[in-house]
Amino acid sequence: MQQMDYYQGYDYAQQQAYQRSLQLMAEAVQGEREDQLFYDYLISKAPNAEQKDIITSIRNDEIRHNQLYRQMYEQLTGQEVPMGPEEEFVPPASYIEGIKKALFGELKAMEKYRIIRAGLPYTEYRDVVFEILTDELKHATLYNFLYTENRASSPAADQQPQTPDEWVMYTNYLVQEGLEDVRRGIPANHILQEFILMGVLVGQGYTPEAAYQTVEEWERTGQSKLLQQSKNGMN
Repeated sequence: MQQMDYYQGYDYAQQQAYQRSLQLMAEAVQGEREDQLFYDYLISKAPNAEQKDIITSIRNDEIRHNQLYRQMYEQLTGQEVPMGPEEEFVPPASYIEGIKKALFGELKAMEKYRIIRAGLPYTEYRDVVFEILTDELKHATLYNFLYTENRASSPAADQQPQTPDEWVMYTNYLVQEGLEDVRRGIPANHILQEFILMGVLVGQGYTPEAAYQTVEEWERTGQSKLLQQSKNGMN
């Protein structure tokens, strides 16, 4: 009954915008368990206390945002936010990939929240969403800082090998790991897939050790189904 009051004097376009706001508001608070696991992963992988504190502060803001969206949804509709589908949490391939995912997630959230704000009926609700939007902008800036900070720790172009022989020596770690896989009887197709991927990552600035760990994590976590299949001799 409360929701009907907000429709008085609305034209069709305004009603559609309002319903869209409610839908996106509900989506914003669904998947809390997956979000919590994602933040736990980033905090556990953060290389120092400063980065852990930054991610923790962002997580705490997001918990508060969820509470605000739930309160507004219930006040506007007289109902609780409906349960959303449970999604299996798949850890990112690496910490820096998780930071990159989080950064783009914040930017995508800002687009949704602008739509939510535009369709809400009263200034008090639009002001709450504006406050959340400013937090999301702050989060995006912090994630950009973390991404830049961690990318800067990888070898710079002028620190990387320059001659063919220097590259051979630099990637010797991967060669030895590949030979060890051969001795363990791992399928040749799988070895080639893994170590070609590792070579691509090294070309993007990863150290050989970081490239090896990243690809192994893709396989271990199931982020790459094809790697899991080739290791089991399925392709």
